[in-house]
Amino acid sequence: MFRSVRSSTDERSRRLPGDELLPKPIGSSLTHAITIRRPPGEVWPWLAQMGAGRAGWYSYDVIDNGRQPSAERILPEFQRVEVGGVFPALPGVTEGFTVLRVDPERSLVLGWVPQSGGPPSITWAFVLEEFEPGSTRLIVRARGGAAYRPPFGLPRWTTGSLVAWGHGFMQRKQLLGIARRAEVRSDCPQRYVEAEDTLKQQLGRPARAQQDRTSAPVSSESSVTIASHTSGRSFTATPTGQPRA
Repeated sequence: MFRSVRSSTDERSRRLPGDELLPKPIGSSLTHAITIRRPPGEVWPWLAQMGAGRAGWYSYDVIDNGRQPSAERILPEFQRVEVGGVFPALPGVTEGFTVLRVDPERSLVLGWVPQSGGPPSITWAFVLEEFEPGSTRLIVRARGGAAYRPPFGLPRWTTGSLVAWGHGFMQRKQLLGIARRAEVRSDCPQRYVEAEDTLKQQLGRPARAQQDRTSAPVSSESSVTIASHTSGRSFTATPTGQPRA
């Protein structure tokens, strides 16, 4: 089923976090958005762990993640986000998008900062807004500054045409990828939640039947494979596979 990532007129025209970093962008801002059927607190962990060599970018992995599949679960080790941190652009490299602004569960602004310093050449803002109870509107905006140069040696005049099309192509895939991951973790039947508790009891770990949490997708293999979901603001999760002792 087709799912839109088109932003509304209001979303495209109003000011978003990060706009102040490039008050006079070249060309138009590129704004996309998607409605996710989960609250902001359950979408945020997927943003916090983005980056090559981390969870990936949830887009076309063959292009931006060295053919490595983007993560399908929350990775606790990548949940701490601080201004100045770097989300690597590609596997095996140290350069990438620097965290310029962070407001957990509300907004994350990344930027490409020149090695010589100065304002970023690109800003990439992810804004989470409660659309209605239990749903999030994820708005993403990309802006280019005076120092921006199109990739692959393309002339600058392609910024508003070919580059914009390529960005939209990748951005759509990313938004759909984030939405799918955030939503699917709420769809596991209660019987698998109970099965998780049984497995943990067998391994000497306390059951979590009294905790407020939702389980993740379950495989169709002969053995039950379960990953626990984030709970509240702690953003903790166990890897898929057999629970660890």
